[in-house]
Amino acid sequence: MTRTPLRRSVAGLAAVALVSGGLALAGPAQAAPAAASDPALARSPELSETSRLADRRTVVTGTEGWVLGSADGRFPAAGFHTRGEMGGFWTPSLKLLDGVWFGIGASWIGPGTRTTTGWGYVRTDLPATDGVAASRTDLVPDGVPGALVGLTLQSSTTRTVVLRADAHSELMGSYPWGESTPSQTDVNLADTGAVDGTALVFRDRGTPPGPNQTAHDWAAAFGSAVAPTTTALGRNFRGPQDPVVVCPASGPDAPTQPARCDDTAYGKGTGGQLAYKLALTKDQPVTVWFGVGGSRSGPDGAKAALSRLLADPDAALAAKVRKREKVASSTVVSLPGDPLMESSVAWSKQMLAASVQRSDDVALRVVDAGKAYPAPVATLDSMRWIGAGWPDYTWLFGTDGEFTAFASVAAGQFGPIKAHLRTLRDVSEAVNGGSGKIVHEVTPDGAVYFGANADEGNTDESAKYPSAVALVWRWTGDKKFLRDLYPASVRAMRHVASLDTDGDGWPGGLGNVERSGMGSEKLDNAVYTIRGYADLADLAKARGDQKTERWATGQVTRLSKKFEKAWWYGKDGARSYADSLDPGDEGGANTKIFQRHWIGLTPTDAVLPAVKGRKAGPLASDGHARTTLAQHERSCYTGELGLFHTGTGATTDPTGNEGATCDSVVSAVPSERDIFTLNSAIAGVSEGNYGRLAADQQGVYTHGNAKAQLDPALWEMPGMMPEIVPSPRSGANIDRLYTERSMVMQAWGAYGTLWPVVHQWLGVSPDMGRGRLAVVPQLPPDQDRASVGRLKVGAGRIDVTARRTEDGSTTRYATTVTRHGRATLVVGAVVPKGSKVRTATLNGAKVRTVLTPTSRGLEVTARAKGTKGTARFVVTVR
Repeated sequence: MTRTPLRRSVAGLAAVALVSGGLALAGPAQAAPAAASDPALARSPELSETSRLADRRTVVTGTEGWVLGSADGRFPAAGFHTRGEMGGFWTPSLKLLDGVWFGIGASWIGPGTRTTTGWGYVRTDLPATDGVAASRTDLVPDGVPGALVGLTLQSSTTRTVVLRADAHSELMGSYPWGESTPSQTDVNLADTGAVDGTALVFRDRGTPPGPNQTAHDWAAAFGSAVAPTTTALGRNFRGPQDPVVVCPASGPDAPTQPARCDDTAYGKGTGGQLAYKLALTKDQPVTVWFGVGGSRSGPDGAKAALSRLLADPDAALAAKVRKREKVASSTVVSLPGDPLMESSVAWSKQMLAASVQRSDDVALRVVDAGKAYPAPVATLDSMRWIGAGWPDYTWLFGTDGEFTAFASVAAGQFGPIKAHLRTLRDVSEAVNGGSGKIVHEVTPDGAVYFGANADEGNTDESAKYPSAVALVWRWTGDKKFLRDLYPASVRAMRHVASLDTDGDGWPGGLGNVERSGMGSEKLDNAVYTIRGYADLADLAKARGDQKTERWATGQVTRLSKKFEKAWWYGKDGARSYADSLDPGDEGGANTKIFQRHWIGLTPTDAVLPAVKGRKAGPLASDGHARTTLAQHERSCYTGELGLFHTGTGATTDPTGNEGATCDSVVSAVPSERDIFTLNSAIAGVSEGNYGRLAADQQGVYTHGNAKAQLDPALWEMPGMMPEIVPSPRSGANIDRLYTERSMVMQAWGAYGTLWPVVHQWLGVSPDMGRGRLAVVPQLPPDQDRASVGRLKVGAGRIDVTARRTEDGSTTRYATTVTRHGRATLVVGAVVPKGSKVRTATLNGAKVRTVLTPTSRGLEVTARAKGTKGTARFVVTVR
């Protein structure tokens, strides 16, 4: 029988023997295992990597804090908004520390030999140091402003060692940034350090110079629950990253950066060290927990946070894992024919859960894209949102959240996306006075960077807002949510309508892409405006608002009829839609401008609900959609891992064309062969909307995103999908400077994995606000079965299984749906257009079917009896 070694956790004075006395060198080096392992610490499914750890970032998050460092356990200067200061230990609105480091005797522990991503934690395996094996577990409990670091030590002999812990502060707000006005060079005050009981306490107190600055008292507390034997304070104390390498502040005249920095010229932090004598028993792992607590209201708040963190770290880790296991227990997908996508769905759910953030007492001020710093216009008691990306985009966005909404509902994570949309409404109405304009970008400490009334855009956020509200309402059936956000949805579309200054129906303003030479009317704004009107009409019908329903329906009818003629660029082999229109002189005809941007696929991405005179389905006509999708699959638009930001072709831009030429249009902009996970998500969803599920169609984009998340040659952090994947223009993040990288974790890419699998492959389309549900699967041609269990719809759940079998000229489709909750159900399958139905049964009995041609194919459906239980639909076709 194998015995589990006794394990002890240092969370309190009685937990371990500490020997008093001063610092001393440890004894002679002893043989030890490569890394310490504490079998009593809670674990989840994990992903690990051992290569190039110094070049990889890792991030661990909670609702009120996060930590970003390198996978080898160090804390290089990282991020670009304030160059090099976007890593380390943070609450959502306040940076606390540059990093923490640990040593045994005279030697620093590390660098790490393996990085492991778990559900809610990150573990770093460390090499033996002075004969002691080690590992560290980073954890950010939800609901506490701060983080925990568990250092596990194990010696092959019974001995006493000196454990040292360095911490270096950098108390700094999430706004201003390095090149805003004012900048962090102007406002960052010097930190002070002190020893307070068992902890180091750092403080940044005062009023920064400049107009509209307010007094603050920020603090961070670092320590363990045990008393140190010695302490020290000073400017440095950065463990093995001392002496420090300092990067220059960013800016057009900044000197060249070193290849790797430990701090930047913005930094005005300080440091300290806590040292302990620790008795280790042979082969018995000991986990010593350290905490970092933060506060915007002085040292007492930081110490209180630290005390909460250290009260029971083992229990906090176990609670985090249990919470993430609950996340995993919804939308449980089985894809025997595509294990990569099955894994991507599982880890995408975790990534979404890791992106939830909260800030309290948020003072909102409109900073005019970083050019101003006025007094606050309002204060919110609380903001809760889904952060866009780490480390430079952790804040509230309109567009990011609206795309992420599709992944959130498919994952069953209803609460966070509801909160995100409410927060967008609250911030927008506070700063825009009820104009209906939805803000674009808001930092956790309340800087409305873009999207106020005086700003030029963005138009797409307002147009997409009612669609996001409608999506969440249909999946959740939450009528209170609808009642709450319906007025803001109406105002949003009234605002969009006001941007149509020439009366052609197409709103002006900025959209998702801003490049030189674009006309004032953008394709994505036009597309999402039509969808916004359609969704608003559906919401108005549910609310009994006939006036708004008639107005919105009329807009859909008018604009849908003229859309193809107005936007299709059907010349010079373009085979796509114009990116923008230039209205020219008043009363003149619109000029179509074609630049090959990724927004050319938004007409195939946007699906409209049925409105009077128009059936439900994608906006783009079937013929134009299939033409442009085939064009975008070519090498002028798509690389190995997904869709380029701007396709390749002839251009007048002096930088020229990089890549293949697939049409004869001469554009005014260069190609941009960057592959964003959002762009690929839109391409993948577009392909699925038209039933193009083959490996060389939708599969290119869905698998590109999944590989970026799960292929160690592509990602930085196991399981986390990045913002941009390796492409001909952008190499892998790990090959770039830490201060010039895209995001290591970006939520919006999950739109391209969760939504295709749940909504398109398994065919789940809830309308739970009306108690209705449709399940009409369509499996990719290389897969013959798929299932999802415990999928949340409304207040209940469903299980779905789809199978396809072939016998000569006959194909059999079977769909099984079990309802754990009440809903009327339409169940069926998508078969190829032109198929002839031979037989159809529902729960073994012959049933009359409804045949509906759609953009996906021919939907063969039947209505199930009752509102709960299992329905098994089988149809054979030839």
